[in-house]
Amino acid sequence: MTSLPVPRITDPRSFGRVAVLLGGSSSEREVSLDSGRNVLEALLRRGVDAYAVDGIAALVPDLVAARCARVFNILHGHRGGGEDGVLQGLLESFNVPYTGSNVLGSALSMDKIRTKQVWLSLNLPTPRYARLSRTDDVQAAARWLGLPVIVKPACEGSSVGISRVFTENDLDGAVALAARYEGELLMEQLIEGEEFTVAILGEQALPTIRIVPAGSYYDYHAKYVAEDTQYICPGLQGAAEADMRALALDAFRAAGCGGWGRVDVMRDRSGANFLLEVNTAPGMTSHSLVPKAARALGVEFDDLVWLVLETSLPAAGPGVLT
Repeated sequence: MTSLPVPRITDPRSFGRVAVLLGGSSSEREVSLDSGRNVLEALLRRGVDAYAVDGIAALVPDLVAARCARVFNILHGHRGGGEDGVLQGLLESFNVPYTGSNVLGSALSMDKIRTKQVWLSLNLPTPRYARLSRTDDVQAAARWLGLPVIVKPACEGSSVGISRVFTENDLDGAVALAARYEGELLMEQLIEGEEFTVAILGEQALPTIRIVPAGSYYDYHAKYVAEDTQYICPGLQGAAEADMRALALDAFRAAGCGGWGRVDVMRDRSGANFLLEVNTAPGMTSHSLVPKAARALGVEFDDLVWLVLETSLPAAGPGVLT
């Protein structure tokens, strides 16, 4: 039976002063503010000396003056969003520990195209895709992949700029939406089936969550606004559950990730699994999925936040309840 690690420390003073890094300047700013407020409140309730910092630039003076002992990174996205390796490099240069993946894991997994390239090199399943510049022939790419397809920015999260395309007439609008965001575009085969996510904490994959939106698919509204999206946890049973969790953990490690995160997976109608992406600083809002997976193991939000903060400590082989 799976369970989360036993807390390694019990005294909140052991963490020192903790900067909860939230907000930022990415397209996912509002979600990060919500996540960060929840994390900060949980840490304060547990007696941790924590305070909020809005964005990377605001953190720099605290690093220079050594006003924080560690950082709980709950920024989302890139270009000021804290998930692309820039923040991690800054913190490494100041020798300040932090939650989440290191420079490599953060930078690689922020780029969906390069993450897929790594997975494919290791024979890990992911949908067929085309890497597109702003001048490429999207009609030809769609014909090569075969409709339906997904079109999205290669380096955004939270379903920002994503479209499902079922006819060639819809391609131009989908590309125009994705092109509002910087970087390359990703077109990939649309896997028709059920959507899952698997949270990772430390060296463990938590129970799968099957996501059942009321609408046609799990878009930004279904993720952060709607109250009628269903979350079934565990999403599978028996060997199918074990196989998806093992695949998610392999994918997380292959991308160089560590600490905590979340891996999104599609399962087609034949029961085959396809990796979509890794999120290295998952949401911690009322709609977020990592807390739901932890709750299925009897771990409430405040305890989960504590365990995530512990991932900023040096690895020391924490005990595990079974």
